[in-house]
Amino acid sequence: MKMSLEINMKIIDYFTNTSDKKVLVSNFFYLSILQAINYLLPLVTFPYLVRVLGVEYFGLLSFAGATVAYFNIITDYGFNLTATREISIHRDDKSKLSEIFSSVMIIKFALMCISFLLLGILIYSFEKFRKDAMIYFLIFGGVIGQVLFPVWFFQGIERMKYITYINLLSRLIFTVAIFIFVKKKDDYYMVPILGGLGGIVGGVYALYFIRRYFGIEFAFQKIDTLKYYLREATQIFISNVAISLYTVSTTFILGLFTNNTIVGYYAAADKIIHAFKVLMVPLSQTLYPFMSSKFHNDPQRAFRVIRKLAKVIFAFTFLISMFILLYSKTIIYLFLGNQFKDSIILLQIMSFLPMIVALSNLYAVQGLFALRRQEIVNNFLLKISLFHIMHIFITTYYFEAIGASISVVLTEILVTVFSMLKFNQIKKEVDSDEAIF
Repeated sequence: MKMSLEINMKIIDYFTNTSDKKVLVSNFFYLSILQAINYLLPLVTFPYLVRVLGVEYFGLLSFAGATVAYFNIITDYGFNLTATREISIHRDDKSKLSEIFSSVMIIKFALMCISFLLLGILIYSFEKFRKDAMIYFLIFGGVIGQVLFPVWFFQGIERMKYITYINLLSRLIFTVAIFIFVKKKDDYYMVPILGGLGGIVGGVYALYFIRRYFGIEFAFQKIDTLKYYLREATQIFISNVAISLYTVSTTFILGLFTNNTIVGYYAAADKIIHAFKVLMVPLSQTLYPFMSSKFHNDPQRAFRVIRKLAKVIFAFTFLISMFILLYSKTIIYLFLGNQFKDSIILLQIMSFLPMIVALSNLYAVQGLFALRRQEIVNNFLLKISLFHIMHIFITTYYFEAIGASISVVLTEILVTVFSMLKFNQIKKEVDSDEAIF
């Protein structure tokens, strides 16, 4: 017992013996809570919604969500990484922080207006979208909420506890509201209304909080300044677009070839996989500003950290993936009910995605992005994404949801392999350069 206590104390001391580690652990803790709020609370409403709405209406909301997700990518434009990095570097310069904050918010608002215009053109140009126009416009409320909520700012200054509190309140209200206002299939339109309102209210309060407690003032910026921040985020935006071609586009393409019911089966399995994948998101979001700083100041140490993390992440996510594979039937029946039995095979096919995606994130985001080698990632992501689009049209046309699931797994494996190969290539180059000097 005494030995166990001593070991635990040593572990605690190892992770808190410097100010950097204390901040890292604190941010990881609050980001873990934040992700639990963002994804566990929806899992509370998820089984309820699929039972009340049924497969068809759930499929409709999923297809509409996948469509509008493109506009989330446009409005984010890569600022989740570049703005976080800039805020982290200049966290002690209030004037610079105000410049970064104002520039990013101006650009995101402009992109939001463009996105709304594009959504309107899409809806009124095609009957498939026009017949459910209200749903698409209501789901766009989530885009507005994302624009207003500057998570990147709080990540950059490494003060994640503030948005954790804000998110907790707004998400709890949304969760309770679902059970109050969604009672039958005809109430399906209330889901995007409540989701959008939760995001918008949380975003408005977050902006007030930044001004009130951090003293960050909004100010219009010069065109050249806006161009600089837009240019800085362009490479990340290209990566996000490439990634969307094999993530968001899968549901979208499946919806074009099939119907809302089949989309519902796929979206249900994908949502469960997503819930497991995001277990690693707190670690990823916590590590990125930390790894960016370490690669800048001490590359060799940063490479060692990545190597150690790879072993831990592989072991943890392998166990998660095996759990999903072995208990797919139980998970589907427990969360979704018998009406979603066609989702079981889809969940089994995609069961190892949490492990595959976690490793690609480690080498691509924590590694290559932190090293400012975004162009390398963009290069292979675009090629893999185009390959994905080519074969998913074929697999989805002939095998519907099963084909879509297989295509996603194949593509994610390729992304992980290329991320590892390119990261190790850069490591060899850095080692060679240091050996010369």
